[in-house]
Amino acid sequence: MASYLQVENVSKAYGPKVLFSNINMNINEGDKIALIAPNGTGKTSLLRILAGIEGSDGDGRVKFLKEISVAFLAQDNVYDPEASIMDVVAPAAGDLPRHEIEEVLFSLKLFNTDQKVKELSGGEIKRVAIACMFVKKPDFLVMDEPTNHLDMETIEYLEDYFSRQKCTLLMVTHDRYFLDRVCNRILEMADGTLYPYDGNYSYYLQKREERMQNFRKEIDRARNLLRTELDWMRRMPCARGTKAKYRIDAFYDLKDKAEQRIQEKNMNINVQSARLGKKIVNCSHVDFRWEDWIGLKDFTYNFAPGEKIGIVGKNGVGKSTFLNLITGDLQPTAGEIQIGETVKFGYYRQQGIEFNPEDTVIDAVREIAEVVTLGDGKSVPISTFLNYFLFPPSMHYNKIEKLSGGEKRRLYLLTVLMRNPNVLILDEPTNDLDILTLNVLEEYLKGFAGSVIIVSHDRFFLDKIADHLFVFEGDGVVKDFVGSYSEYREYIKEKEKQARAREREIAQREAQKKAVAAQEPQVQQKKRKLSYKEQRELEQLERELQELEAEKKALEEKLSGGELQGQELSDASIRIGEVMALLDEKEMRWLELNDI
Repeated sequence: MASYLQVENVSKAYGPKVLFSNINMNINEGDKIALIAPNGTGKTSLLRILAGIEGSDGDGRVKFLKEISVAFLAQDNVYDPEASIMDVVAPAAGDLPRHEIEEVLFSLKLFNTDQKVKELSGGEIKRVAIACMFVKKPDFLVMDEPTNHLDMETIEYLEDYFSRQKCTLLMVTHDRYFLDRVCNRILEMADGTLYPYDGNYSYYLQKREERMQNFRKEIDRARNLLRTELDWMRRMPCARGTKAKYRIDAFYDLKDKAEQRIQEKNMNINVQSARLGKKIVNCSHVDFRWEDWIGLKDFTYNFAPGEKIGIVGKNGVGKSTFLNLITGDLQPTAGEIQIGETVKFGYYRQQGIEFNPEDTVIDAVREIAEVVTLGDGKSVPISTFLNYFLFPPSMHYNKIEKLSGGEKRRLYLLTVLMRNPNVLILDEPTNDLDILTLNVLEEYLKGFAGSVIIVSHDRFFLDKIADHLFVFEGDGVVKDFVGSYSEYREYIKEKEKQARAREREIAQREAQKKAVAAQEPQVQQKKRKLSYKEQRELEQLERELQELEAEKKALEEKLSGGELQGQELSDASIRIGEVMALLDEKEMRWLELNDI
């Protein structure tokens, strides 16, 4: 396998803060590598150095061993708001013909290539950036959070694309399903060092735990041996000069080893939620329209205490609008929304919070409160609470503008939770958070006593948290699906499979009819009249087909609505299979009678 890239002694520091030092690595053709590390440890800086956008400190070297092209996908992408999609993408395409550029754009569902950047959503801008990367046809792709802001359909498209392509890539992403299904190598950056793992994310978790256990065992062995060596060092102190120098040196090496610690910083979310009554948010026949756009149509639902709802749907169908409606930030154009008296919202918005970049970390949170009430009822000063969210005292007086994107997001999460909410509204909470923080947040939300409503494109996150889903289908239609996101996707895939099968059957029948017509034109022209019995049978079949189609549609709505449980769900699943079989049988007989 050809070597693409060699990295030697790469380092990066900002003032006194050292992100990493003397990093060495090698990337071969066909490697699909994920870089995993906590926020603030320099993941983005390392990617930018490897992509040639930034330089390494000192004498670090990044050497491409072949003449290869490199494309870099940044976390955030800024374009001229007056430029069209084609204006942005075409310059990146070089000599690529327009129709090939359009193929790339259409594959990413960017159909209106004349649409201006200022009219695009965050997810659409991300797709434009991905298109700019694809049209370059690079040998090596470097991607910083490629799934941020994308809808699930696009994420699954990229997942399938990268899984099938023989490409070479290095990326940072928090999407654990994406990591598991795309990557064949994991690089963990910890304590300024890279630890390589050959395998996907699941393999990495297993091998990382083995590495940590072995490290603990080595420290324990070193501590046991140190006790023996310490006794040896203490004996005959006057004769210490005659002791073997190598053994004295080995003692100090052993002492250093025994004093090592596994520097794992774990975020601690332990916040009290306010008391929550039975009435949360009651929605009755709610509509929301903006000019010709319909965000919600005749929506009725009473939210229950303690339930955890995931909200899914394509970009632009109204998910964030829905959150703004139930929190009272927007008013419906029809219907009624009632909010319970005890409800205390904690709203984590997708766009985040506008911190004053000149403020320090501790200044930003002191504007909200000086003390925070924890889950056990105790109150702690805000300086202590910052430590729980991985902001040690050394960072309290850092200016916010110096924080990484993930650290700003973590600080924003802190400001939401420190108000002790009992209903959490989370709009894309996983963007820019590292995997460690996500794991802690997931455990907190699973045990959260209040209600949780989540908009997220992170499939793993939804599978762990949501009891059921609100599926936004467009044009204001919202369906309730009881089950996890993975179960919902399997249901949708099965429906699509059945639809394709029916389309194939129809196409085959049409082809058979045309073949028969071509072979026996005279016979076709002299079709006999149906007998009285056959005519009655045909009329009966037409009535039965209408009834079966109606029953099938009703069953599909019940199954997708999430209202059925237990035996009812099982019976409905069996019945829809029977109905579809009857439809096939009766449609075939209907065609036979029509061909007589």
